[in-house]
Amino acid sequence: MRELIVNENDSDQRIDKFLKKYLSKAPHSFIHKMLRKKRIKLNNKKAKPEDTILEGDKIQFYIADETLDKFIEEKEAVNIYLPLPEIIYEDKNIILMNKPKGVLSHSANKNNSNNIVDSMISYLYRNGEYDPAEEKTFKPSICNRLDRNTSGIIIGAKNYEALKDINEAIKNRDIKKYYKTMVKGKINKDILLKGYLEKDEETNKVKIINQKTKSGKEVYTKIKVLNKNEDYSLLEIDLITGRSHQIRAHLLSIGHPVIGDIKYGDKRINRKFKEKYGLENQFLHAYKIGFNGLVSLKYLNGKEFIANAPSILEQIEKDEFK
Repeated sequence: MRELIVNENDSDQRIDKFLKKYLSKAPHSFIHKMLRKKRIKLNNKKAKPEDTILEGDKIQFYIADETLDKFIEEKEAVNIYLPLPEIIYEDKNIILMNKPKGVLSHSANKNNSNNIVDSMISYLYRNGEYDPAEEKTFKPSICNRLDRNTSGIIIGAKNYEALKDINEAIKNRDIKKYYKTMVKGKINKDILLKGYLEKDEETNKVKIINQKTKSGKEVYTKIKVLNKNEDYSLLEIDLITGRSHQIRAHLLSIGHPVIGDIKYGDKRINRKFKEKYGLENQFLHAYKIGFNGLVSLKYLNGKEFIANAPSILEQIEKDEFK
């Protein structure tokens, strides 16, 4: 018999969900069979899949060690030398980072360490705030993603309670995410854009249509005009729904593509900005985030945080909107 004591980062979740993470290589049918046959118990009693585990609870496994070991995924070593981007804010629960352009939010494969998640884990490991050897299933994670070539604020959760609280607030649209972008053409007034987003898996591009379809996902994009001239507009985007490529595709759909956007933008204008400023990616920066609706992290409610834009974007804004 092997016994496991539930720690803080595994507390307050269904036992079947915990077991699916702890025995990540096991078929779901195996886990439910072991629960049904009392080969896995909670505090020496029969456990139901929906039972909630709490810190200090004991889970007993009446399963051969070689079988358990076969189903537990080996933990990867932490690369302690990965640098972390600029820290905007940090406390014992969360860390806000200013992601540079060209860096992935998540790793695309095991050999790609140029991503925010691995950099954050490396930083927390160096600071003694995370040790994979002490955790059963939890790993520090980010709560929002940005495209590779979009810079700006990424929220990192250091513990399970923070991760759960922030994800719930994002789901309820209580956490506001604001972007700054520059687009082709003059926009004279603030607009709330509505539509349905469809994705083409072959081209990895999306488009916005006005009518609902079977595969279309409803999207809302709120536009506030910060500055404008006859050629360009500087906008603040309130991302009400957070679909992939939503901002870029929605702005294209109204005839105002993002400057520098290779996938959805105007090639002639992109060439102009590349030659003049060396701009090789979209002018899009997740510059501000506002917290609300948090429960365990309620001390953050009502607070806003701002991330400085890359210098090249600041220079373009200064020059084009004198």
